[in-house]
Amino acid sequence: MENSKTAADIAKENALFDRKSVLFLVVLAAVCVFVAVTNMLFPEDSALHVPTYTVSLLGKYLTYALLAVAVDLIWGFMGVLSLGHAAFFALGGYAMGMYLMRQIGDRGVYGNPELPDFMVFLNWTELPWFWSGFDNFGFAMLM
Repeated sequence: MENSKTAADIAKENALFDRKSVLFLVVLAAVCVFVAVTNMLFPEDSALHVPTYTVSLLGKYLTYALLAVAVDLIWGFMGVLSLGHAAFFALGGYAMGMYLMRQIGDRGVYGNPELPDFMVFLNWTELPWFWSGFDNFGFAMLM
């Protein structure tokens, strides 16, 4: 028995962006824009205002969703377990944590404006050399 599918039929079945996928992406983008706009335009006592906490929580959910999709693509379609995704995700979180620890200044528990609290607790007297650039947001993002 011959296979009656043509190359065009197979291409349609395996299309990366079919109509449902494009519609889902458009709706997702519209929701993201709507949430950001309602946070900025409407006052806090309005029923249409989305709190800043909700916007940051949505950003966190989308970040984890991006990681999940990346791992699903590499593991599900390629059959390769990639721990590199987790390593880069963790390194990005660590670099952002280093930047934010430098930004608290004297508002920490120990009140030392030059060292993060955990370094004061461990009796360190100065920053290690690899922390020197983390006062700058651009450097932290490049790391």
